[in-house]
Amino acid sequence: MKKRIPFMDTTFRDGFQSCFGARVLTEDFLPALQSSVDAGLSYFEAGGGARFQAPLFYCNESPFEMMDAFRHTAGTDAELQTLARGISVVALEQQPKDIIDLHAKLFKKHGITTIRNFDALNDMRNLKYSGECIVKHGLKHQVTVSIMGIPPGTQGDAHHTDYYLKVIREILDLGIPFDVVAFKDAAGTTPPRTIYDTIKQARKLLPEKTTLHLHTHDSAGIAVAQNLAAIEAGVDFIDLSKSPCSGGTCQVDIFVMRHALRDSEYDLDIDADKILKASRDLEKALKDYTIPAEARSSSHLIQFSPMPGGALTANTLMMRENKTIDRFPEVIKAMSEVVKKGGLGASVTPVSQFYFQQAYLNVMQGSWKKIAKGYGDMVLGYFGKTPVAPDPDLVKLASEQLGKPPFEGDPIESLEDGIPKASKLLNDNHLPTTEENIFIVAACGQKGLDFLLGKGQVSVPKTQDSSKAQKQEVQEVKAATATPAKRSYTVQVDGKTYDVVVEAGKVSSSPQTHDSKPTQATTPQPTTDSFTIAAPMPGSVEKICVQAGSAVQANDLILVMEAMKMQNEVRSPQAGTVDKILVETGKSVTAGQPLVLLKP
Repeated sequence: MKKRIPFMDTTFRDGFQSCFGARVLTEDFLPALQSSVDAGLSYFEAGGGARFQAPLFYCNESPFEMMDAFRHTAGTDAELQTLARGISVVALEQQPKDIIDLHAKLFKKHGITTIRNFDALNDMRNLKYSGECIVKHGLKHQVTVSIMGIPPGTQGDAHHTDYYLKVIREILDLGIPFDVVAFKDAAGTTPPRTIYDTIKQARKLLPEKTTLHLHTHDSAGIAVAQNLAAIEAGVDFIDLSKSPCSGGTCQVDIFVMRHALRDSEYDLDIDADKILKASRDLEKALKDYTIPAEARSSSHLIQFSPMPGGALTANTLMMRENKTIDRFPEVIKAMSEVVKKGGLGASVTPVSQFYFQQAYLNVMQGSWKKIAKGYGDMVLGYFGKTPVAPDPDLVKLASEQLGKPPFEGDPIESLEDGIPKASKLLNDNHLPTTEENIFIVAACGQKGLDFLLGKGQVSVPKTQDSSKAQKQEVQEVKAATATPAKRSYTVQVDGKTYDVVVEAGKVSSSPQTHDSKPTQATTPQPTTDSFTIAAPMPGSVEKICVQAGSAVQANDLILVMEAMKMQNEVRSPQAGTVDKILVETGKSVTAGQPLVLLKP
């Protein structure tokens, strides 16, 4: 008899993240989830990670209501798992102990049974308290070792079998409670032999019958080989997904893995006809969604610049929205240096976002001219200890630009309680201080508050007029329904980017200038005695911290931007007086766009 290989269906979380930047409306995917349940699947990845933020940021939905609907559809016996980022839980910034505890409490309340808990730096201190909270509230804790293949030619004693075994020893020495040990390769770059050796040796270190689980992506084209290596080494579970959210930047497709196991001693033991129907139903449910070309295929470049499958499409979507997608190959190339100098943290959220942000800045503004806040905080130690020491010159530069010293303590011990601050923010805005609301504003900041205030927006990659965003706009466009539809596209031909407008059968196009600054017709020009503070990257203005006439010193905070799912502080490079503010809160800006005029 063949040995059955159980798997978790990641379609409805990592699949969505890897294909659509996690921007999928709940009402659109629930019928496909029901079909998957009818096909006999009962272990699903249901939320967490980017699928907590994206419903708020891009779908105008409560992630808690999404989880409730998921549980209702999946049934009471289904195993529902979410993803947590250690002391950041489902945020991109470190969270204090009271918010970490609230995370576990609320996810249990809203139908989750297991939380996969990882730290991108493999600083196991960051998993101790969060793991204790997960177990305390009656959830299963899947403690996770973050793995990746470092770029070829990179020097550093990390990301090999002995290093991963050291991480496992730290888990045991710290007494972190767990039910499962997972190995998470978000970029899909760990050599299969390393996976085989690591799982074989981990069996000898861990208590007998410990469940081992492998997670990887097919971004670099080796995920099938990775899964086979893990299975041969004795792994208990793997992660798979369904078409169209499979392969490429996603997990291996269920049927691809089933075929790879033919004529071996292993089998997935599925009802093929029912799973095929579930895949067809998923394709039907997502027929109006656009999957970027880069999500559909593996790339040999990922081994050199380990961009996670789950982050790649989220970033390319944002670059398309900001009309900088033509610089994407340069950004991917620049990531390699950013990873090498940054301490070799595994390229998984939030560290993957730090890498991408810094690479983006290096391309758009010049190498190391501007240190992104998250990347700078990481190399300075505020997220924990990196696997190897970051480049000392980079640490010095980050300290100077961010105006803070390196940190060597335990990150969680330096954070103030979050519930009082979040409660005050809710009270100040006349909102109910429910635990869900407290967690939303604590974990998601201004965008969480905007959602609760009814200011949320819908931005999902749908091509038809059936999205909630377009339904919400019906009242505004009724008067214009008799006019021909007008559509705008950005296309690339022979390396050049064009804006194309199609209207009533007519097509017009114009070259897209490489300079992303607004034109003189729309942007107030600085006077000869003023200084322009410009946006360091595309994004939206989240908070303006000065007003006209304000006196500022060098390094004073001017405003906060949200870009690439991260808050970015824009500080004054010199002392002066604010002459004019050129942007508004909530508005989108392009890279290089003037934000504030400053008089010396």
